[in-house]
Amino acid sequence: MAKKKEHCDCLNTVKPVRDALDVISGKWKLPIIISVGVGNDRFTDIQESIPGITPKVLAKELKDLEQHKLLKRTILDGYPVKILYTLEPYADTLTPIIYSLKDWGINHRKVVTKE
Repeated sequence: MAKKKEHCDCLNTVKPVRDALDVISGKWKLPIIISVGVGNDRFTDIQESIPGITPKVLAKELKDLEQHKLLKRTILDGYPVKILYTLEPYADTLTPIIYSLKDWGINHRKVVTKE
């Protein structure tokens, strides 16, 4: 019977972790969140701060992050029209996760390279 409980406990952990990774995983989502978080609020600024990202991919990822309530897109009237991206307050919940991943990555690099 204990084996069944362990399986259930595992699923109770795996499912929410999988949900979280579905939102923030991939090559570009966290770099975009970090870029906007440090003040890059225009499309071109975000693109220039992330080497290798194409405009098409950036547009898709921005839209996806907006749908997940992590980014806000604001259109400012004028000529030319300005579009600004800012983090939603909900995105602040990712800050400790991002810093934990950063710390883990620094430590992992030391372990792997034996520095």
